[in-house]
Amino acid sequence: LAQVPARLIQQRRCSPVMPKIKCYELREKTETELLKDLDELKKELSGLRVAQVTGGAASKLNRIRPVRKGIAKMLLVITEKRKAEVAKAYEGKKLKPKQLRRKATRAIRRKLRPEQKNAVPRKLKVRRVNFPMRRFALSE
Repeated sequence: LAQVPARLIQQRRCSPVMPKIKCYELREKTETELLKDLDELKKELSGLRVAQVTGGAASKLNRIRPVRKGIAKMLLVITEKRKAEVAKAYEGKKLKPKQLRRKATRAIRRKLRPEQKNAVPRKLKVRRVNFPMRRFALSE
């Protein structure tokens, strides 16, 4: 078996210093705590970017990816929480924001509801009452 050169093997490892951020742990925090942590991560990322440009240590460069992913997860959880609050506020109301309406397909969203499909205009109703269908008796 031929040995594969180390430069060809790309391994994505999370640094041992910063453990992976888990979404289920973030969901337990309040929004203010999340925003505070998010601010810290963004500051850390900007510091890591500076280290990248100045040619910092490999250990610092390996932390960029986990920090970016952590920021993304925090933003995801914050958005989920805000959307849940808005959904609770609009629960049971007739009109909802577009983000809370069901997605479906464009065609399904534009399809007439059954009551709209079976609706008869007033003019046609009057005509049907005043001029009913004639009944013919056929005799042989």
